[in-house]
Amino acid sequence: MPSLFRRKPEEPAASAVATEPEPDTSVRGYTPSKRELGKATPKRVISGRRLPEPPAANRKEAAKRLREKQRQERLEAREGMANGEERYLLARDKGPVRKLVRDIVDSRRTIGTFFFGTTFLVMLVGFNRTLNPNIYFAANALFFVMLLATLVDGFMISRTVKKLVTARFPDETHKLRSLYLYAVMRSISFRFIRNPKPQVKIGQAI
Repeated sequence: MPSLFRRKPEEPAASAVATEPEPDTSVRGYTPSKRELGKATPKRVISGRRLPEPPAANRKEAAKRLREKQRQERLEAREGMANGEERYLLARDKGPVRKLVRDIVDSRRTIGTFFFGTTFLVMLVGFNRTLNPNIYFAANALFFVMLLATLVDGFMISRTVKKLVTARFPDETHKLRSLYLYAVMRSISFRFIRNPKPQVKIGQAI
């Protein structure tokens, strides 16, 4: 006679975690994932992303970091301005029209770059009272010749600026007088001190 107090046989407990179905590797073109191969996927490192700096130990360290950061920003802005990067340029240098004007001036040899050298020479001669008066006359004559040549050269540059700007930017309104002044002021400065730096070579077609 079966006992009324006998325990029923325990059934196997159901798995708490559902098992994932096995991938069908028989399908043509199937490539197992790194997870299936037991390989960990490496984390992507974003290039150029700065790692967070540890907090400063004291105020002196924080001030030092701030000064260093400001110095780096100034150097970056100076380099960007010299290379003609738009976001670092001054308001007078921004825009494709101003860039075109700079390229026009930088692609040619300008007489204005020799004007300051002539002026310095004339001043040097004027301070020396022991020289022959004919030298004073020659120096002054050279000064006026260079001044006239610089004005003529500036006029020719202005004509080129007007022609190219009107042809390439017909739908935009420009103050041509300000562009003329911008071009002339750049043409009378030495090439190695121009800022932004020249982006074209002398004789290059614009």
